[in-house]
Amino acid sequence: MSDTNGSGSTSSLMAETENYSAWLSQEPDGEVSYHLELGQATLHFFQEEWDEFLKLTQSL
Repeated sequence: MSDTNGSGSTSSLMAETENYSAWLSQEPDGEVSYHLELGQATLHFFQEEWDEFLKLTQSL
């Protein structure tokens, strides 16, 4: 999935299962944010937070 909305940001699907999805969005200013849709909850991460989250999950 790659989508551009009216604000000029672009989103791309990274991975998806029946109940969960991970996608990223690139803002016009170049900033990237990551999003995890986990059922009814969505978590939003900036790059630094995403890097730390990945480190956390790798240590599980």
